[in-house]
Amino acid sequence: MDDADDRTADDQTVDGAARLVADLLVRCRFPAAGEPLTVAVSGGADSLALLVLARAAGCEVEAVHVDHGLRPGSAAEADVVAAAATAHGARFRAVTVDVEPGPNLEARARAARWAALPDDATTGHTLDDRAETVLVNLLRGAGTTGLGALRPGPRHPILALRRAETRALCVAVGLTPVEDPSNDDPRFVRNRVRHEVLPLLADIGGRDPVPLLARQAELLADDADWIDALAAGIDPTSAAGLRAAAPPLARAAVRRWLRPTAAGQPPSAAAVERVLDVARGGAVATEVAGGWRVRRSRGRLRLEPPPGRPGANGGYGAADG
Repeated sequence: MDDADDRTADDQTVDGAARLVADLLVRCRFPAAGEPLTVAVSGGADSLALLVLARAAGCEVEAVHVDHGLRPGSAAEADVVAAAATAHGARFRAVTVDVEPGPNLEARARAARWAALPDDATTGHTLDDRAETVLVNLLRGAGTTGLGALRPGPRHPILALRRAETRALCVAVGLTPVEDPSNDDPRFVRNRVRHEVLPLLADIGGRDPVPLLARQAELLADDADWIDALAAGIDPTSAAGLRAAAPPLARAAVRRWLRPTAAGQPPSAAAVERVLDVARGGAVATEVAGGWRVRRSRGRLRLEPPPGRPGANGGYGAADG
């Protein structure tokens, strides 16, 4: 093969990559060209694809790699991300966080990663991640809000893409993703959902369950938003108001009210029901989360903080007299 043939093959490869990028961008939700964008890049195929597509969309990208230090050689993965960022014209920043081994490792690592990233950082979650999240949250007992999680939008610009497509994009542009062995560790619920539950559902149903689960998530997210909007008009500190409200709205109002007690996470369904029992007169007070209590006095509910924490007045509700 002569030089002309070599150049033709190279040109075809470049053209194929450009067409794939253009096809995928149509289904992404990036800011306007020229806007700054922070992307969290682990070095896996999804986050590398996020980096490539964000630059192709014309965003001014800063790629941030967060190293948890949980396995040997993890720091070297930052070099993979740095090289990808340089190749695609993005800035790069590396951050190291400490996560001690122990219970709830996955959740603690995720919390440490988010704490190290700016509030507006974007992630490379895909449609496959959304389907997995529906099943994981279902196993945790989540309601409509949890089952509608991982919503499309600025934080998840490639959520409509499939994992196979992000891998194909990396191959097309010549990037070799980092393979994280923890993604195959059966100790983590999400991995078992990914490698065992979803293939079983595909076999039973005779079709790919990911689009179906993602569509359900979209519908449930819309329902959750509608209920939440209606619940915003209910005073959660009024026992009479909670009793008079339709149960879905009363639950939503209490969930909104209790959120500060659970470090920004949705309170458990059991905690919400205990508070409603207080509103109905079944109890005078109840524990919720983290040492917080809800107490009823003269028809009003009040959130009482754990010992040593400042009082929970104002938006948390105060008892009359």
